[in-house]
Amino acid sequence: MKWAWVAITVVSGSLGDVLSARGMAQQGAAMRYRSPGVLGRLRYIATHPAVVAGISCNAVSFISFIGLLSVAPLTFAVPVTALGYILRTVLAKFYLHEHVNWERWAGVVLVAVGVLLIAV
Repeated sequence: MKWAWVAITVVSGSLGDVLSARGMAQQGAAMRYRSPGVLGRLRYIATHPAVVAGISCNAVSFISFIGLLSVAPLTFAVPVTALGYILRTVLAKFYLHEHVNWERWAGVVLVAVGVLLIAV
């Protein structure tokens, strides 16, 4: 059961961050042509589909992390959810089309090795 909680936490958290990043990147371009202001930005955040979906996914991630804590110790739960860093980097590369240099890929490999050490 704990691996199901891990999967839900990692996938929903990663999707939440990527969707929020995509929506807010679009906001940056949209706000160049009008007065940004706090209320304008809050309105954008509350109404942009990608940002709202990202916030919702992050809420699911938080709730599933609480579920994970009910079946696994914190010393397992926190390190193993670092799998999200790997998924976020892959999604940033292929979904957001961000450039990921070799140093970042090396970091992803090190995170993966660390998760393996924790999981076994």
